Amino acid sequence: MGKRLKQQRRGKGTNAYSKLPNTFDIDVSYTGDRKSVMVGEVVDIFNHTGHTAPLMEVLYGNFSGGYLLAPEGIKIGDKIHVNGSALSLGAVAELASIPDGTPIYNIESSPGDGGKYARSAGSSGLLVSHDGEFATVKLPSKVAVSLRSECRAQLGIVAGGGMDEAPLVKAGKNFYINHAINKMWPGYRGVKSNPVDHPFGGKQHHKGKSSMTSRNAPPGRKVGHIAARRVGRKKKG
Repeated sequence: MGKRLKQQRRGKGTNAYSKLPNTFDIDVSYTGDRKSVMVGEVVDIFNHTGHTAPLMEVLYGNFSGGYLLAPEGIKIGDKIHVNGSALSLGAVAELASIPDGTPIYNIESSPGDGGKYARSAGSSGLLVSHDGEFATVKLPSKVAVSLRSECRAQLGIVAGGGMDEAPLVKAGKNFYINHAINKMWPGYRGVKSNPVDHPFGGKQHHKGKSSMTSRNAPPGRKVGHIAARRVGRKKKG
């Protein structure tokens, strides 16, 4: 009798597939009302397991606190302006009040969602232009998107940009890096498995059958292209 597939073992929820405690328990979305102007002070900068970039703890004037992604060049004691007219490093402002050509990060995709784009270490978007109620932003993927001017963003570039430049040296380090963010590493291909362990197994180095699978297939067979709309090459012309 073969092993159960990875998706079957993960669905059971054993210790090997459960996330570490306190991994994703810090929210870096914008806090407070969208229109209330606040000024905070950076009281701490630290690394967190669930984020690739350093985080900064901000204490606001009304004695409320929160966490934001730290930009490059920020330090403890700096002021963070939220919803104000001051455009300092790390400030949270609407796209309408940010000049063209400014690097921004933690960008909202719709007003009030707290930030969705350009959040990983070393990434940033670029505010290209304003056009009435919309603003054009170039994302880290070089794709230009049109967002509403009421969307907010932070000014600067996310800190920690050189984290992927150092060599891993050994496989164990890569294992623990992925383990910290609740990812299993290394992964294996189905065609390398035995036929009792995977539907594509059999030591033939190819699937030997169609990759399309029904949406209602049992967990032991639900691998490949799940409920694909089409399969094969597209015809040119």
